[in-house]
Amino acid sequence: MAFITIDGTRIEVPEGKNVLDCALENGIYIPHLCHHKDLSPLGSCRMCIVEVEGQEGVTTSCTLKAKDGMVITTKSEEIDRLRMLALELLLCGHPAECSSCPKYGKCELQMLIQYVGPKTGRLKMRTKGFEPNEKNPLLIHDMNRCVLCGRCVRACNELRGVGVLQYNQGKTETYVGALHEKLLKDSDCRFCGACAEVCPTGTIRDKLMNTGLKREDEIVPCRYACPAHTNIPKYVRFVKEGNYDAAIAVIREKAPFPRVLGYICTRACEGSCKRGEVNEPMSIRSIKRYAADHDTGKYWRGKGKQLPDTGKKVCVVGAGPAGMTAAFYLRKQGHDVTIKEALPTVGGMMSYGIPSYRLPRDIVAEEAKVIEDQGVKIEVNTRVDKPVELLKEYDAVLLALGNHNGVRLPMEGSQLDGVLLNIQFLREASLGVETGLGKKVIVLGGGNVAFDCARTAKRLGAEEIHLACLEARNVMTADEEEIEQAQEEGIFVHPAQTFERITGTDHVTGVDFMNVESFTFDENRRAIIKKEEGSEHHIDADTVIFATGQRCDITEDAGITLGRANSIAVKDMDNDKATNVEGIFACGDCIYGTKAVVIAIESGRQAASQIDKFLGGDGDITDVLAPEQNPNPFIGRVEGFGYQARKTHVVDDAASRQDNFNLFDHGISDSEICAEASRCLQCDLRLQISRPCTWADYEKKEAE
Repeated sequence: MAFITIDGTRIEVPEGKNVLDCALENGIYIPHLCHHKDLSPLGSCRMCIVEVEGQEGVTTSCTLKAKDGMVITTKSEEIDRLRMLALELLLCGHPAECSSCPKYGKCELQMLIQYVGPKTGRLKMRTKGFEPNEKNPLLIHDMNRCVLCGRCVRACNELRGVGVLQYNQGKTETYVGALHEKLLKDSDCRFCGACAEVCPTGTIRDKLMNTGLKREDEIVPCRYACPAHTNIPKYVRFVKEGNYDAAIAVIREKAPFPRVLGYICTRACEGSCKRGEVNEPMSIRSIKRYAADHDTGKYWRGKGKQLPDTGKKVCVVGAGPAGMTAAFYLRKQGHDVTIKEALPTVGGMMSYGIPSYRLPRDIVAEEAKVIEDQGVKIEVNTRVDKPVELLKEYDAVLLALGNHNGVRLPMEGSQLDGVLLNIQFLREASLGVETGLGKKVIVLGGGNVAFDCARTAKRLGAEEIHLACLEARNVMTADEEEIEQAQEEGIFVHPAQTFERITGTDHVTGVDFMNVESFTFDENRRAIIKKEEGSEHHIDADTVIFATGQRCDITEDAGITLGRANSIAVKDMDNDKATNVEGIFACGDCIYGTKAVVIAIESGRQAASQIDKFLGGDGDITDVLAPEQNPNPFIGRVEGFGYQARKTHVVDDAASRQDNFNLFDHGISDSEICAEASRCLQCDLRLQISRPCTWADYEKKEAE
């Protein structure tokens, strides 16, 4: 260690450390621009110059090594003059108008101008004449704003080891870019964002930022988009390393059904994945599935939080993903938890709504057993019609009923024999009982549940199946793979159709349709449908399945206030899941409508936290299961990285799958899982990069 004095303040610092960082870390501001804490010093901007007692002239503090007894001055007439001159030279080639800059108000150069205060107009201005380059994915390069501080080049080379960015010589100006003016994708850029993170002027900036979200959410959008907010980059890295146990431990910190989600999650994360802007998004669900299929439970089984018993009793009504999740975390908080389920087995829609060819039932049972092993008591074949009466025995009640009633549209013929409802049909098929299905089937609806109905009908022996929906083909709500696989199995898909009437006298004979010319919603979310004149047509059928929505199986006799579409009304969908009855809460599909399993899981977590507080706890249901991970930021160059294709699944052909309920999608193969995990941009590495220290930051500290 060494003692140095800066502007009369004596501080203890590591011997040999650069003086600029020593000063900044001790609350002494020295102006700087090309310097960054995580990068090697360059000294090119000349903003951080200081005077050292016993030495002639000035020197850059970023390259000055601390020695014991050193006396340093950061402000003098000569230092101010030289700084101002250096800054004026930088600004000669910089656009004068700041307010039009996307980084206005967050620009380090702007902060520096305010601190140094150069006299503009003393030096001749020049125009660089670069065309802003917006051809690259994720990043904009606007070299007119560049001050050649070199931060981006050093970050690309030193922090990441990619080496794509370098100094190039134009006709009149030096600029930063890839070799031979290639696009970043053609130069093997890893699109990690380090260059944009360290750029002080907005010369290199993100295309997808400025969304109004928190910085970490903008930088790692997959984690933010995940309803459970699982740490996706962390578990993807573990899978890349072959550490599947650790990967699942990461997921289990947020969700007790990782394997289920690996098979049927709706993949909101993939829709936000930045890799999708480069070529194709990461196959995040498939990576999760592979890890779950190879997990041994090393890091989580029998481990994690389990608080002492509190003596409080909770009843959860409904053993779907929301109810079981809430029960699991409430038990971990020390409460005595009992689940009451009306159906013969647990799982809710995971067991009765999602066909077993997509989600094998043993997977649901396996993960439900983890919850039971935690100490949650489960009573099946136990229907609850009067939840208020449960308060006589329990301190709190959670209604997680799901939406187990299908919706019958109020149209002509909807009451005919041969008309089935989606959820009842899928439940009966799952239970192996008679469904009333005929040979020629029409499914009305265009979501995943509609396709589940159509493909289940195929497997039950229907000979001709049609699926029709109001939406145009490009905006159908079902997953693209679900649509394509259904068509491979011989199911006829008819988008952009109105359902005019179901025909028949005593039994269904078919459906009359018209083509939809346009389908929009008004400001009150009422459908506005324009039909194509003269487009009436008919499709014969002996069975019609409504797959146009589901509702909660509850009536006002339950004593709970109900909301729109027979949902259970809660005080605040996101922040307060209390019903109108003190001590009774609700969560999952029954409060917000039919959504995804992962959304139900998060809703169950929120309910568990709130109920724990209601019972006297702190509501903190966080759990740490996964080992620490220290990812190497030096990711290196990978040839052809931007063109690496998303790995495909091993899928049985249509002929071998369409007459049975066996699992037909076997996920990514052993030989390709590491390659898929390696496609990740590792956006979260950017959060490791130190934030810049500006004059405004030090002003705030002084004010405090």
